[in-house]
Amino acid sequence: MSARTAPLRIAIVAGEASGDNLAAGLITAIRERVPDAQFEGVAGPRMKEAGCSELFPMKELAVMGLVEVIRHLPRLLSIRRQLRRHFLENPPDVFVGVDAPDFNIGLEHSLRQAGIHTLHYVSPSVWAWRKRRVRKIARSVDCMLTLFPFEERFYAEQNVPARCVGHPMADLIADDVDRAQARRHIELEHNGPVVALLPGSRVGEIRRMASDFLEAAAWCYQRRDDIHFVVPLANYECRLAFDEALSTLDTKLPLSLLNGKGLEAMASANAVMLASGTASLECMLLKRPMVVAYRLSPATYRIARLMVKTKYFSLPNLLADRPLVKELIQDEVTPAAIGREILAMLEDPRRTEDLAQIFAGIHRGLRRDANRAAADAVLQLAGLDT
Repeated sequence: MSARTAPLRIAIVAGEASGDNLAAGLITAIRERVPDAQFEGVAGPRMKEAGCSELFPMKELAVMGLVEVIRHLPRLLSIRRQLRRHFLENPPDVFVGVDAPDFNIGLEHSLRQAGIHTLHYVSPSVWAWRKRRVRKIARSVDCMLTLFPFEERFYAEQNVPARCVGHPMADLIADDVDRAQARRHIELEHNGPVVALLPGSRVGEIRRMASDFLEAAAWCYQRRDDIHFVVPLANYECRLAFDEALSTLDTKLPLSLLNGKGLEAMASANAVMLASGTASLECMLLKRPMVVAYRLSPATYRIARLMVKTKYFSLPNLLADRPLVKELIQDEVTPAAIGREILAMLEDPRRTEDLAQIFAGIHRGLRRDANRAAADAVLQLAGLDT
């Protein structure tokens, strides 16, 4: 490391739980090489455990949905103004915005104009919609850290400095996760086929998707009564929303409900039905076959159809740039459409084995020691040799 006369100071802002995990891994990796480095910003519980001083709690930024954002907008803008003033008066060596692009990129722009090095960790989906945002990103950040290789290529085409650091989940998940061991871990005593249902990690998603998934499970069970179903639910509110959907189902299903344990549920399964999102990446890393379905509100869907410029919406297909897994959107989401795909996967082990091999290749491409790679980028931007 280059000699310094003062401790390295890094400002860091995360907006939700996934960002808290990424930021905590980054802080830990930097501290391994610069033990006296100081961190402050908007922090979640894991960031604080890693040693980040909290200027504001992360829960202040964790607002989802257009109506909720509008309702909280005055407070969000106030927090951003206070952070801007604080960091301009006490300039850090580097500012790192972790995801939360609508909040962070505006802050990054102000700080970079004042001569502070800025880095954004996790690319917004500019390659899919609102592509013109890349112009503001180019003015706002010295470097964009991406999780996926296709994002790095996109920024290269736009002449924006970017580096793919890979995905931390790819570092954590083993090449071959044992299905029987996963079943023991969730205390599931079933020797036949298991299907995991992941209708989402937020209450709104559960309300939109749970009935479709339960009806698809019933469709499958009517045709194969040896299937057992497992459903991991992120929290108590999600459990209540799922129970509401379950209460309207006519068919009695062999069903295990889990508190959390999404990875274990997918690992225990022979096939998975899931709502689009990070779960599709985790399922791919576990080498489990899946069908990905999603519903939006009708108004949001009409807008999305006009604005989104990508062939696929699930991460496995985006990463492969081809239709590896079945995607169902909006009116395509029916019990029969989901059920047919699930049964096809259960009844064609050769197909699922071939898919697992393709998933393994993508997994290897994402395994880049993400925490260390992200730390390298921050330290280089701070002028430290790594």
